[in-house]
Amino acid sequence: MSGPAINRVVADFTAESTGDKKIRLKDLRGKNVVIYFYPKDSTPGCTLEGQDFRDLHARFKRRDTVILGVSKDSMASHEKFKAKQKFPFDLLSDPDGKLCEKFDVIREKNMYGRKFLGIERSTFLIDADGKLRREWRKVKVKGHAEEVLAAIKELGQ
Repeated sequence: MSGPAINRVVADFTAESTGDKKIRLKDLRGKNVVIYFYPKDSTPGCTLEGQDFRDLHARFKRRDTVILGVSKDSMASHEKFKAKQKFPFDLLSDPDGKLCEKFDVIREKNMYGRKFLGIERSTFLIDADGKLRREWRKVKVKGHAEEVLAAIKELGQ
């Protein structure tokens, strides 16, 4: 599987979200959408990444951009993580990995010599017309949220 293609409309999906909501991609047309996939709630890198998006949230909002974080964690875990970190954006739960598969972010990982499948930290920028404009794979957290914001500015929004 290869995931969505640059400059093509991203296929619609619906996912469970924090705040007891369902988010449907199609319903977000007219806004830019940043979807960032991360391995696990409340881990150091994932916390820093979320905090960076949180700290820049007002600037994303001024550019008419919705931020969505996605991992395979449960909704209960997401609610605790969101509340503790005061994230002003929603987190989507993908326990069966269908959304992860759609965006092709599942990779073989190696931790302490043990191989397993997990989420490769990745971010996708979808424009107001629903087209994928940028993707970042193997994301390094430091400076990433600023880079995404700069890409939105380049869209001329």
